[in-house]
Amino acid sequence: MSKQLSRHVRQINKLLTTASANAAGSTHNNYFTYVQELSHPLPREPPIVSPEEAVACIKSGDTVFAQGAAATPVTLLNTMTQYGKCNRLKDITVCHMHTEGPAEYCKPEYEDIFRSNSFFMGANVRKAVAEGRADNVPIFLHEIPQLFYKKIVQPDVALIHVSPPDNHGYCSLGTSVDCVRAALVNSKKIVAQINPNMPRTFGDSIIHKSHFDFAIEVNDKLPQHGTGEISAVEKKIGQLIAENLVQDGATLQMGIGSIPDAVLAALHNHKDLGIHSEMFANGVVDLVKKGCVTNSKKKMHQGRIVGSFLIGDQPLYDFVNNNPFIEMLAIDYVNNTGIVKQQPRMTAINSCIEVDVTGQVCSDSIGTRFYSGFGGQVDFIRGAAEGTDGLGVPIIAMPSTTSKGGSKIVPTLQPGAGVVTSRAHVHYVVTEHGIASLFGKNVRQRSYELIQIADPKHREALEKAVYERLKVMPSCD
Repeated sequence: MSKQLSRHVRQINKLLTTASANAAGSTHNNYFTYVQELSHPLPREPPIVSPEEAVACIKSGDTVFAQGAAATPVTLLNTMTQYGKCNRLKDITVCHMHTEGPAEYCKPEYEDIFRSNSFFMGANVRKAVAEGRADNVPIFLHEIPQLFYKKIVQPDVALIHVSPPDNHGYCSLGTSVDCVRAALVNSKKIVAQINPNMPRTFGDSIIHKSHFDFAIEVNDKLPQHGTGEISAVEKKIGQLIAENLVQDGATLQMGIGSIPDAVLAALHNHKDLGIHSEMFANGVVDLVKKGCVTNSKKKMHQGRIVGSFLIGDQPLYDFVNNNPFIEMLAIDYVNNTGIVKQQPRMTAINSCIEVDVTGQVCSDSIGTRFYSGFGGQVDFIRGAAEGTDGLGVPIIAMPSTTSKGGSKIVPTLQPGAGVVTSRAHVHYVVTEHGIASLFGKNVRQRSYELIQIADPKHREALEKAVYERLKVMPSCD
């Protein structure tokens, strides 16, 4: 027998020995040394316990991962906070993307017990970050799973929120797949909050209950974000985008908020639209029902809406529940530029805080104060720009003024403001006053385009500022 063949035989025997030990009832960690595939059933039954018993596995110094968006396990997180206080725990890191709920663990009285570490910052942790009691990680959304795979973040415990198991023991991660799978296969323990109100979704969302170390049962309503009233300004922006930049057969990416809602509301005469977006909102449901969204032009996931996480109203959750028309996939796939650019007429619509006259886009901070995160803006803006069909449309959309009347098109970004999307990334900027086309234009021409879509009362001051900065007047030629 050759040395190479002999080595293969020894490796196979070792695997068989490990498998036998696992079947005999080894620990959770030993199961995971044999198989990390969450859809593979393991020979064990997770105990259903009280929330207090479930979080008792958390120790001082642990890193805890929490699922986010509409799937935030609020009951487990609240119980964890009280458990940490009552047991005088210390130095626990809670890592997560955007979460919903009160985030009690971020309150000042728990400063020595918990420290939040956000991969995308939501409103519930913003104050803690500003006051130095929490951290945020500047990172592209598609790269977050690499934090776990590369062992930069190593969770001791993962807290998740799932649908009840089916006849085969499979639960669904429901409304949030994003980076959750990457976190789970690299966590030492998994604690699940099982909720009949969590929609069952298809794609990468399946996990077998045997991978849970502990589970609790709740009957909680999911967090909801309803569609607010669309202002006249937002309606105008939506119409400009829909009528000029979105073609029939386009694939759309857009987030949640008034401007995406306004765009969706203006698309009801379009045909054969597709959705490939890290998240999608309530307005998509109406477009599907009216036959505007068919996904028929896609070459990948043809006939399917592709998303990674979502939050909306109850009709949205009802729409995605047990619906094979929806595929919820991991964020490192959905937001991968190589995947995005293959979508037909990829049209990426993203918003921001401010844009300077050269086209630099600030989306994650207000001056030096961190506000959110990088998210998927660059992932999709670049993916659309690189569209393999040459028909991609990368869009930055915003009202021309702030709520206080200041211009959102500025001579220079506020001191300390972060550039999320560089001036070289930007192709189209849209306000209620029009569409600025920046691709291929020099700085003098760019500033002219942007001033034309600024609020009229700010244009003269912007022209003066451009002249002082460039020593030349902005011009279209």
